[in-house]
Amino acid sequence: MNSASGWRVQTLLQGYPATSKQQGGLGWSTVALAHGPEGRIALLDTGRLGVRGRLLARLTEVGVSPAQVTDVLITHLHYDHCENWPMFPRAALHVGGAELDWAVAQPEGTPMLPEFTVRALAASPRLHRLAEGPTGLPGISCFEAPGHSPHHLVFVLDGSPPVIFSSDVAKNRAELATGKADITLNAAAHAASIARLRAVWAVHPGAVLIMGHDLPHVLDASGQPRAQGAHAMAIEAWLGEDLEERTVFELAPAPLR
Repeated sequence: MNSASGWRVQTLLQGYPATSKQQGGLGWSTVALAHGPEGRIALLDTGRLGVRGRLLARLTEVGVSPAQVTDVLITHLHYDHCENWPMFPRAALHVGGAELDWAVAQPEGTPMLPEFTVRALAASPRLHRLAEGPTGLPGISCFEAPGHSPHHLVFVLDGSPPVIFSSDVAKNRAELATGKADITLNAAAHAASIARLRAVWAVHPGAVLIMGHDLPHVLDASGQPRAQGAHAMAIEAWLGEDLEERTVFELAPAPLR
């Protein structure tokens, strides 16, 4: 697709729908790259600090340097979605204004919020505060979907196909299917947001839904979500006395149908 006619989106880092017993949330969230009109290159969410090396490697693989990224769009201000915005020194930083105000007002030590990252973002001269509606970028709009955070945004990108970047509104297939979320500030509002997401998806024929902690999905002919691709996750562990001896834990389940 010629990006002059819309946005072309690819996943850089694959999200994964899991938590851990001892460490809590893994924070393995989806990061996507979009090429669009007027030569714009946008990053959709940025991941957590621990993925910086891998994120740089993936950008190199697709031929994009951090300095070439013109726009960073952040859905919400939990650590695993926003910590790496400083990697992109020339990018405009598009963040929900109400979400930012809420995050800045929270006390230090609030779970999920990287307070120093958030404060630096709020003070950045490159900040562009968003509200529901047009983002100011050609072919990208957004809407509020509260629950997981108070003012979580969903981005809708025109293209062939259209893309809905929903992040943690329904962060995995199970939440999308049930309409319920396991991490929420307001269960009723969150359920309504998932319902709105499904409705918006249904009126964008062929749209790809990119969730925060799962594979991209499309709607089949019967209107049911179908995963695209397969999980590709594993953990390498050093459990012995030799650095060359590694135990590999494969985390890729059977392909979803």
